[in-house]
Amino acid sequence: MRTTRRRGANYKSRHASRSRPARRKGNAGQRLKGSAAVVVRAGFALEFARRRALLVLWDINTQSNEETAGMVRHIYRDLEAADAAALQAGNGEEEILPHCNLQVFTYTCDVGKRENVYLTAERVRKEVGEVSVLVNNAGVVSGHHLLECPDELIERTMMVNCHAHFWTTKAFLPTMLEINHGHIVTVASSLGLFSTAGVEDYCASKFGVVGFHESLSHELKAAEKDGIKTTLVCPYLVDTGMFRGCRIRKEIEPFLPPLKPDYCVKQAMKAILTDQPMICTPRLMYIVTFMKSILPFEAVVCMYRFLGADKCMYPFIAQRKQATNNNEAKNGI
Repeated sequence: MRTTRRRGANYKSRHASRSRPARRKGNAGQRLKGSAAVVVRAGFALEFARRRALLVLWDINTQSNEETAGMVRHIYRDLEAADAAALQAGNGEEEILPHCNLQVFTYTCDVGKRENVYLTAERVRKEVGEVSVLVNNAGVVSGHHLLECPDELIERTMMVNCHAHFWTTKAFLPTMLEINHGHIVTVASSLGLFSTAGVEDYCASKFGVVGFHESLSHELKAAEKDGIKTTLVCPYLVDTGMFRGCRIRKEIEPFLPPLKPDYCVKQAMKAILTDQPMICTPRLMYIVTFMKSILPFEAVVCMYRFLGADKCMYPFIAQRKQATNNNEAKNGI
């Protein structure tokens, strides 16, 4: 998970008294300059870095987290070189952040464990400062039919995909409420809006986090905390390998292929920068969700069968099962 914190050019140290950040003028991208963002899992890190956000990266995989941080630092160096060139050219129209403000911090954290989240959040507050943008992007999938799925994998899916959002939000929301400023980004899935066969635990976790996000958004509105924005991200199948083997009807696939990760992140960033409450990618997902809401269940089943979405996860599950059997045979189990 990654958290983004916003810092101004004259940002005070973490020992200084807290004050509400001044509203930034200019285009949407300028609003992230110097902000501190916590990002859980990589995905969004590079896009936030390009907009000069101070980044706090959380991941359960230390090596992967450090690799992401390395890419972020490379972007920062390019930005600093561009700033230096602009200064030499005498272009002082745009605000240029000091070198020390372009930083990335990494923390190894299992967001499925409540105590781990709270302890890591406290470390962030002490070592980095308060956070103004929180991006919950962690996700796992078991890849088993319900009756074949071990209970511990079901629990793990619910903890990482759903419960973690409660813990991270509880850790960082109080300060946002205090200063009425911040942004909470919930990365869910189209499978949090409509479901399919064979991934009951994953769908339940994503439906749960969509409900959490919507209720939280209503609570902030009821409290008249208009300075705290929320964005719900619900992409279609993303080509990350997480659901490798998933197939819809072959005649439909050319019109609805798996989405490229970079495309999904850029579309989500547009929504974040413009304070859009929700984004579904591609737009066809809005239509599918609407149809599911108004059609009888049997009609929805017919629509699924036409699209080949009713059993689209079965090849993925079969591949997972085969891989598991191969690993067991390799290890002599």
